[in-house]
Amino acid sequence: MKNLQALRERRDQLAHTLTNLVDKDKTPEWKPEHQAQYDQAMAEIGDIDAQIKRHNDAMAAIGAQAATGNVGDNLREQFTRTPDAHGTETGALRAYLTGGLMALQPEQLNAMRTRQSGDIANAMRLPQAGMSTNAPAEGGYTVATEYYRQLTEAQRAFGGIRSVATVIQTGTGAPMNFPSADATSEEGEIVGQNTPVALGETTFGNISVDSYKYSSKKIAVPFELIQDSMFDIEGYINALLAIRLGRITSKHLTTGTGINQPRGIVTASLVGKVGATGQTVAVTYDDLVDLEHAVDPVYRAGGNVGFMLHDSSLKAIRKIKDTQGRPIFVPGYEQGNPGGAPDRLLGRPIFISQEMPVMAANAKSILFGDFSRYMIREVMDLTLFRMADSNFILNGQIGFVAFNRQGGNLIDVGGAVKHYANSAT
Repeated sequence: MKNLQALRERRDQLAHTLTNLVDKDKTPEWKPEHQAQYDQAMAEIGDIDAQIKRHNDAMAAIGAQAATGNVGDNLREQFTRTPDAHGTETGALRAYLTGGLMALQPEQLNAMRTRQSGDIANAMRLPQAGMSTNAPAEGGYTVATEYYRQLTEAQRAFGGIRSVATVIQTGTGAPMNFPSADATSEEGEIVGQNTPVALGETTFGNISVDSYKYSSKKIAVPFELIQDSMFDIEGYINALLAIRLGRITSKHLTTGTGINQPRGIVTASLVGKVGATGQTVAVTYDDLVDLEHAVDPVYRAGGNVGFMLHDSSLKAIRKIKDTQGRPIFVPGYEQGNPGGAPDRLLGRPIFISQEMPVMAANAKSILFGDFSRYMIREVMDLTLFRMADSNFILNGQIGFVAFNRQGGNLIDVGGAVKHYANSAT
């Protein structure tokens, strides 16, 4: 751990050096020796990042072993879940996945029933007639807090927009409307004595953030996997359903059309800059400056202001230099440390989102603006169903499916977020 801390401190030191190096006030003239120093520091940062990644991968492997029971309970508690989180709900979920409601102990069932108050993510939905042909006692299980937290964290890992948007949670999925108005062009007047004022009406609009029901799609788990005591069926279900829901919701919150799905932030953004002919897979320094200044200063001083782009677009930007040959990309400080900061572009944070379009003809490949103006609505109704009917039983399987409800929209009409579009040809 000391070696890891030393690596992070060294990375921060290099990032600080590069920040000062590309500062025009501190380095007025960019010379070949400055470029050599920049390249050397960036190469060392790349090597440090690789070492940190190897460490994190090793820790993840230990966590995976802990989840399958290959290491002690203390490691299982330390690496795979929140400390002291192995409560009744987790045991109930594991028992439920394996054997359904009939496998739950009375205290587990009672505990889940009593947890309904104040947290709908901990409710147990009782079975209803006709839900299963072979096992009428099988019903739905509304997941425990721990499971909901894990799935939410997995979705954040997929969706870069989630880390900077405004996220709200609502108890129902009823329509949610926000009044809108664009008064940026409205102004007052000078009037003389005893002169009537002119009419200056304003107009209002409406922006809605609707919720949509998402399914993980059903999965069929063979009896053999469920019966294998070495297989972590709980972790398997958690990971698979989280990945599926995380991918589809993150994609829609980024590029959704707004027709029978959320209106993604790319779709809702306004044009800030269009690349010149020939820039189908490229962007210039001037384009980025124009994009930044296409957003009104009132928004540029707002909350989560920065650039959002795909990692492949960042790769292209890292090769851009200003008119003096000075790199415009500045590496950030190691995240999680005091003073940590993201990578920066033109002095602004960079937010990587793999759901963003890659550079191509007419692609809206780069966003800039105040991303806190994008609202993500989560309806706290994440439900996992275990299906043991004839469709699965006759194939030697148990079926699982998860549902949740989400939506998103840009709550702004004045241009808080604008995009750079690559040229058509």
